[in-house]
Amino acid sequence: MGTFGDTARSGWQTLDRVSEMSRKLEVLPLESAAIIESVLAVDRRVMLFGPPGIGKSTLAGRLADGLLAADRSCQCISADPGSPAMGIPGALTLGMRGIGNWELLAMEPLCTLDAGRFRLPLISAVRRLVSKATSGILLLDSPGVVRGVAGSELLHGLVEVAAVDLVLTMTAPDRPPALAGDLAALSAECRLVQAATGARRPGKRVRARSRSAQWDAYLSGALEHDIDLDRLFVIGTPPPLNEPDVWVGRQIALYREGQCVAMGEVMQRAAGRLTIRASVDPSGADTLLVRDATRGSDGLLESAAPFAAARLTYLPPVGLLPGAAEGRGPRPSGRIGGFDVALVNGLFGDPLLHVRLRNQARSLLFDLGDGSRLSAHIAHQVSDVFISHAHMDHLGGFLWFLRSRIGDFPPCRLYGPPGLSRHISGLVRGFLWDRAGERGPAFEIIELHGDMLYRFRLQAGKPANATPEVAPAIDGVVHSEPGFRIRAITLDHHTPVLAYAIEPEKELNIRKDRLQELRLPPGSWLTELKQRVRVGDSVGPLSLPGGREASVAELARELLMVTPGKRLVYATDLADTPSNRARLIDFARSAHTLFLEAAFTERDIEHALAHGHLTAKACGEIATVAGVSRLVPFHFSRRYSDNPQALFDELEAVCSCVALPNPHALCGSGQSGAPEQENPEFDYPID
Repeated sequence: MGTFGDTARSGWQTLDRVSEMSRKLEVLPLESAAIIESVLAVDRRVMLFGPPGIGKSTLAGRLADGLLAADRSCQCISADPGSPAMGIPGALTLGMRGIGNWELLAMEPLCTLDAGRFRLPLISAVRRLVSKATSGILLLDSPGVVRGVAGSELLHGLVEVAAVDLVLTMTAPDRPPALAGDLAALSAECRLVQAATGARRPGKRVRARSRSAQWDAYLSGALEHDIDLDRLFVIGTPPPLNEPDVWVGRQIALYREGQCVAMGEVMQRAAGRLTIRASVDPSGADTLLVRDATRGSDGLLESAAPFAAARLTYLPPVGLLPGAAEGRGPRPSGRIGGFDVALVNGLFGDPLLHVRLRNQARSLLFDLGDGSRLSAHIAHQVSDVFISHAHMDHLGGFLWFLRSRIGDFPPCRLYGPPGLSRHISGLVRGFLWDRAGERGPAFEIIELHGDMLYRFRLQAGKPANATPEVAPAIDGVVHSEPGFRIRAITLDHHTPVLAYAIEPEKELNIRKDRLQELRLPPGSWLTELKQRVRVGDSVGPLSLPGGREASVAELARELLMVTPGKRLVYATDLADTPSNRARLIDFARSAHTLFLEAAFTERDIEHALAHGHLTAKACGEIATVAGVSRLVPFHFSRRYSDNPQALFDELEAVCSCVALPNPHALCGSGQSGAPEQENPEFDYPID
């Protein structure tokens, strides 16, 4: 055998020098009748080889029609999952030629459009289809992968598994064939067919629309089915199970005892279950195949980019003041869906999570520790602050915040456990406000009492409203607005503490391909469609351009791509008790990112238990059982400031999703100056 991966140029030069190799690539005319008369006089297995867009599928159809007219049997394997000549994109198919078309006999799902990346599964699928072919001429319409190692391996592999005895190599006029050296080394006979002048590959969007139309035709009349992932073996290259939004739109195949029973598309993934669209009932399936074929936000079938969690780095967050106090350690900063997040005071400093609403001049804060690293400008744009509890390291930054809010600003909402209004009122009343007038900072303070919300109003320099407004906290929701809601649960830290979850609404994207197919122009009616779907109002008609009406539910099915939002959960200062674990695990289930305290190592577990904190091991175990995509540990005790790696080592031992800093980021985390003294009563510092 020749060397795999020879370039076309070096191979062509070799053919020029060796007459035997030149004879192997005898040129045939493009006319199918001439090819049939010259080389297809007897039954054989023929592979059509050449770059994409050269005309392989067209030639296969012409050859099959010519053979059919001569009363010869002809079957064809379509081996290009990205641009199939027949059948279903994302699958290889075996077809029998009828009058002017292919009749599908069998298929082998790949759930990918990329023959070069998944060439071993492709070769195995061709082997299985070959075993199902009957006698007569068998054509193999190969994928257009003709360069490098991928092209060489596919060429040799397909020739071997299909027992090919003739390779028809197509090339443009006056161009050497691709992989000429590899072709010359084959034991199969090789002939050269020059393509028609001007043959070229359709554009990327044209190919995407064509394959999407084929996929939609296959799914026409498909129904939604609910399947339990826990009952299935998941094979291929699936995205992470704890990333539900990445699953939406994925092409899947379901098998029972090794036989494909259905192909379909994922509509939703939640709580260990998939909702799929499939034209065949998949009940009884035991295996799920998924790779990278997916429906894009524009509705077109495409290859998904390799999964990567939203970027998170351990760097100083954007928008912070220079001159950071030392000893706070690396500062996690990143992006989660529509939010930019930054743990302002690092791993060792006071808890303060800054959540920036992207494309809005607005911020949320979770806990209010030392705020000296935030500018007053950011404080002006904070609309809501979510306090876990009133220990000093979680509320000590309120005085900075109070001073920053003097002026003509709308009331800021503060959320927290029972008693928060008393603490805030005491801090505000500690100052004279005789010159503030109407410019005194104003607050709404919302306390969560079980399943009820108590709302107080307070403005510096004004009499306090001691009688709260009371309203139910349905499902623990303390704040809700278009785009997201925030839920809270109460945990135990030897005092009540709140953990919070930011829950964005589902992302609704319009399928532009379906708009074009239905001949519907874009406009404000699409915004109304999204709004009605968001609020669950799918009953009744929606007015369309031109005076027509259509059902909201029907339009949603046809036009919307729905993906779940990325949940963020923030929890700190909780005792490692069975009740706390159970409540937090259920609360954080399948969250995208979990910010969770990891105060002590197991060596100091007695200290952790005495003061109501988690160890790093407990933190990692909770994140693992909850199935979060990413764990960001924080609120480290400063007793480890010279060796933070000890905490990360314990976390890594029990949790595979912990966000790790660069080792260099851990250098210099030590506290300068005299060490903090241990305070057994309070947790600031948490020793």
